[in-house]
Amino acid sequence: MITMRFITAATALALVSLLSACGGSEAPDGNPSAPGSGGDADGREFLIEPGPDATNEALEAFISARPGDTVRFDCGYFDIRATLLLTQTEGVTIKGCGMDETVLSFRNSNGVEGLLIDEVRGVVIEDMTVADTAGNGVEMRNVDHGTVRGVRAFWSSNGGRESPDPVSADNYAGADTPLHVACTDPATQDPDSALINGPNADIDSPDYTVSDRAGRYGIYPVKSQNILIEDTESIGASDAGIYVGQTSTAIIRNSRAAYNVFGFEIENVRHGEYAYNLAECNTGGFLIYDLDNLTQYGERTIMHHNVARMNNTYNFTSGGFVANVPQGSGMITLAYDRIDVYDNEFIDNETGGIIHASYELFPEGAGRPTDKKIDFYTEGMRIYRNKFRNNGNGIKLPKLNDLTSLDIAKFLPAIVGLKTATGCLLNPGTCPRGAGQLGLRGAHIVWDGLLPEYNPDCPYPVDADGNPLPEEPNFPGKPRHTNEEPQPSCHYNGYKFDTDLPDNPRKTPIFFSSCIDDDNDFGSDSLTYTNFHGTKGLEALLALIGSTPLQDLLNLGNILQGLPQFAASLDMSPHDCVAEFGENLEPIEPVVIPPFEPSGELDPAPTPEEVAALCERSVASGEVNFAAAEVNCPSLDQYHLFQDPEDPTSEPNGRSFPFVLNTKLFSDYAVKYRVAFLPPGTQATYLAPGNTQPSGTIVFPTGTIIAKTFSFLDNGDETAIETRLIIKRQNDNGSVRWEGLPYIWKTDDEGHRYAELQMRGQNDIAASWNYRDADSGELLQGSTDHYSVPTANQCLSCHANRDLEGGSAPIGPKVRNLNRAYASESSLVTDQSRHPIAGSNQIAWLCDNGYLAGCPDDLGVDPLSGVATNLERLPHFNVPGDSGYPAGSDSDVEARTRAWLEVNCQHCHNPRGFASNTGYYLDVFRPTNVSYGICKGPTATGSEGSGGRTVDVKPGDADGSILAYRISPEADTPAAQMPPIARSVVPAEAHALVVDWINNVVVADEERYPGSTSCAGN
Repeated sequence: MITMRFITAATALALVSLLSACGGSEAPDGNPSAPGSGGDADGREFLIEPGPDATNEALEAFISARPGDTVRFDCGYFDIRATLLLTQTEGVTIKGCGMDETVLSFRNSNGVEGLLIDEVRGVVIEDMTVADTAGNGVEMRNVDHGTVRGVRAFWSSNGGRESPDPVSADNYAGADTPLHVACTDPATQDPDSALINGPNADIDSPDYTVSDRAGRYGIYPVKSQNILIEDTESIGASDAGIYVGQTSTAIIRNSRAAYNVFGFEIENVRHGEYAYNLAECNTGGFLIYDLDNLTQYGERTIMHHNVARMNNTYNFTSGGFVANVPQGSGMITLAYDRIDVYDNEFIDNETGGIIHASYELFPEGAGRPTDKKIDFYTEGMRIYRNKFRNNGNGIKLPKLNDLTSLDIAKFLPAIVGLKTATGCLLNPGTCPRGAGQLGLRGAHIVWDGLLPEYNPDCPYPVDADGNPLPEEPNFPGKPRHTNEEPQPSCHYNGYKFDTDLPDNPRKTPIFFSSCIDDDNDFGSDSLTYTNFHGTKGLEALLALIGSTPLQDLLNLGNILQGLPQFAASLDMSPHDCVAEFGENLEPIEPVVIPPFEPSGELDPAPTPEEVAALCERSVASGEVNFAAAEVNCPSLDQYHLFQDPEDPTSEPNGRSFPFVLNTKLFSDYAVKYRVAFLPPGTQATYLAPGNTQPSGTIVFPTGTIIAKTFSFLDNGDETAIETRLIIKRQNDNGSVRWEGLPYIWKTDDEGHRYAELQMRGQNDIAASWNYRDADSGELLQGSTDHYSVPTANQCLSCHANRDLEGGSAPIGPKVRNLNRAYASESSLVTDQSRHPIAGSNQIAWLCDNGYLAGCPDDLGVDPLSGVATNLERLPHFNVPGDSGYPAGSDSDVEARTRAWLEVNCQHCHNPRGFASNTGYYLDVFRPTNVSYGICKGPTATGSEGSGGRTVDVKPGDADGSILAYRISPEADTPAAQMPPIARSVVPAEAHALVVDWINNVVVADEERYPGSTSCAGN
């Protein structure tokens, strides 16, 4: 049962002082915690108890939470059946009784994430376990001041939510709970390769069985700032356990990660800190790196007082960068500038304690980014006062399929081992006895030895207006890139070199690889250091594959000549920066999170009495109850939108107009009725954003109500399932905000129809359809038992974009999508199909009738097609030739494909949207290059989301493209299918079009599709 109660002012003030500013708990290094909830002293508490109603009660609490509120889960085991989304609020605390006492299981959830926090300022999540999610455990997107404390993300051994013995209400408590996972003996070899590994393969662990069926990330803040993660744990993630990405100012401390592919990740983070953490029994322990084509590139991370031990679990994922991580890695860095690594312990990691690599290591088309903004090399790393024991002594041979694929990443440990073994042979007595299979070994510190060379012909990069990019404040001369600037033609690296001196020497030590101080404690049980020179020296050996004996003989000289590069260098003295360069790197400044300050932008929730007074007003016939637009009315008819309150297709009241779109969002073949209601005496404003504002719609006045009814047409009978409203409101401080409200249609005992507000939405609604599409004429037939009405917060996840007005801003009524003659989507004759706008170009009618201000003088409406030829326009995706190009031509197929992708995906996939962290953007103005998915690898899809594919769009190969997979019948789980909301069946016509586009239009041609040659044929 959900209980709401008010916290006393004194208690609330004490809570604020505890959780905010610099008065919080201190870490062992003395750095105080800053993020936290703060807000109104009279905050409410929503108490949720275990039971069959827990999911609905939790959804309602997350939707209702305002500044100062607490959502408290009681002690016990909760069967939560939907993603719990908190969005567009601030100063909220979500807490349980403790990670062993409160368990939220998402094993039976139809959502991807467990807790999803989006566009929130000042949030604390603490004292609970989040278990068996399909995707991420706790995800934060676009959060400012977020704390995760005392939280465990957990996937049940041997399959996560598909485990035969999951964590449950019967076993979550007590001494033998599966939640407590030790690290004594990880499985180092994949059981699926047991025959290759041999009869004595190490394929079992007595502690835990990893699985690629587990969710992706345990704790996952992304595109955020001022993040604190402490006293947390992640067990079993098929990607990363605790992962902070594309974030500024982040601290991860006092936490544990075990049996994940990667334990901890800091990715594209600007100023991060790892402190007092334990990474054990993962594939890799700690990762500090940059991925390409993302919103920001990282710099400055401190890693101190951590332990990385026994991270030897075989790699059990199959998608994204982490699939390339070699097992046995204590810590990896890649393409990231300035890292301080001190007072850590690296123990029993079979490939290396610290592995220092660069993207140059990967061949073109096989892991090397095509992005010209990312710097391939980690530079300016300082390693001091660390303890190293038994690292690099257990390198495993690659599997047979890894060798035949020639994928460098898959047999990188073997390359390190072979080249280091050769170095040992050439330096007798240098290497200790004992090593991995066939005597292969790594070292305490492993470096690929690759350094950039000065490119004098590469100019300083510029923005879209031709102006030089701003410099990084901490790296003079280094351009500050984001993925919103145009892709430069080359990697600019002049800032690394002293171009005023002869031969352009490298500036040192900051732009050398790393400084390794002499106060590190290197155990004699392992080789201290190996520089394996990347793949240099392998060229002649690789040429032997498939060659004839005569060719082998001719290559022998090349092989002997390449031996000096093939053999690893074991000399660590070049990393003695004081001796080499006369100076050392200065310590990175500590990470300090500033105090959280409430914005005061959110109004308090109205009282029930205020809602009743506005919603129950008497309204004259034909008028809209615009006074009620200020609140969420319990019943749709209280807004007085339609002349027949039982029929949302009847004549709309007030100053209103119906409208349709050229291409619409797919929602299980629902027929939609859209109506905009403008307050008396107001107008909307024309906005044709073009490529300067690709997400923008026409601008509606405050008080506007837009209604969209979803119906299913079946053999002439039509049933309305839901009506969604978005209402433009003005806050007390003058800011505007759109509120999204889902109303579900029901029938009372007397047969009357009514639509009831249900903020938590509803799942598993049965629907069937049998009708001809109004645009294509194609017969559409089918049914589903799983139509879903989204929650009010899910509306926000699609409609909330930071380049639009606040809240659930409109995304459909763009000029380019309204540029058509109005005709109802339904074949039934309704009052709306007979509206005066029918048959007229919608933009022209709105301009001529005073609904739209600022219209262009000459729209150029074609009287036959009803299209305004002087305005931008999206085509009907399912009508060949509607693009204006010859039907079925490459240009026509591409234009219609891009129209569907924009309407169905771009509202999230844009630089300011929910999926901004992916770097994959789908507006129609964007060039079809890497940012449009051409040969772009996924950021965070996981094996389920990628379906084993490695890039979003692979030229000529739809079967190898993630995009085609995610809208196909194969993507049959919540973690895989796109779009993710309100669709339970496959958009068959769109899928066929996308497949046609990838297979027959997209080609490996750098002029037409920049970046396309990097993955074609691989």
